[in-house]
Amino acid sequence: MPCYSIEGVIPVVDPSAYVHPTAVLIGDVIVGPDCYVGPTACLRGDFGRIVLQRGANVQDTCVIHGFPGHDTVVEENGHIGHGAVLHSCTVRRDALVGMNAVVMDEAVVGEQAIVAACAFVRAGMQIPPRTLAAGLPAKVVRELTADEMAWKQAGTRTYQDLTVRCLASLREVSPLSQIEENRPALAAPFVEPLIAARRA
Repeated sequence: MPCYSIEGVIPVVDPSAYVHPTAVLIGDVIVGPDCYVGPTACLRGDFGRIVLQRGANVQDTCVIHGFPGHDTVVEENGHIGHGAVLHSCTVRRDALVGMNAVVMDEAVVGEQAIVAACAFVRAGMQIPPRTLAAGLPAKVVRELTADEMAWKQAGTRTYQDLTVRCLASLREVSPLSQIEENRPALAAPFVEPLIAARRA
């Protein structure tokens, strides 16, 4: 992975974490145990510290940065969806930030809360635990159901499983020129989209 020190400060990646080779880590970045950092994610700790606690995942094309003297923290089992941007904020334990959402300076996403895809969480906003925030700017819409919180936890577990799968088997290869006979299926655990689960 592209990993850079600045002013002698070097990123730290726990051996049980997986950081994709195309992700970029700069400076004061701490990736804790069992974390997953996806392709082309950029964690830029050249101003403030960035911390991913145990079991957090930061998916492809996410950007994490912050102001000098301000940490940006994703707590244990935090789940940051594709393309999200975090800046000098805190995502509490078991919370989810949806795809392409933006969470701004000094905002706090409460424990087990969900920020909807494409939401804009303004600077300083405090999202209460176990609530859904959505919109531009984001507003707290309602409390989450037990089923929604369980769905989020199942999704996070699939990324923790992906960390193990990537460490064990992800390798750069050349593509095949045609589909082989008896093409193997992936061993990913089954999780369906929330909309499909609601239909069931």
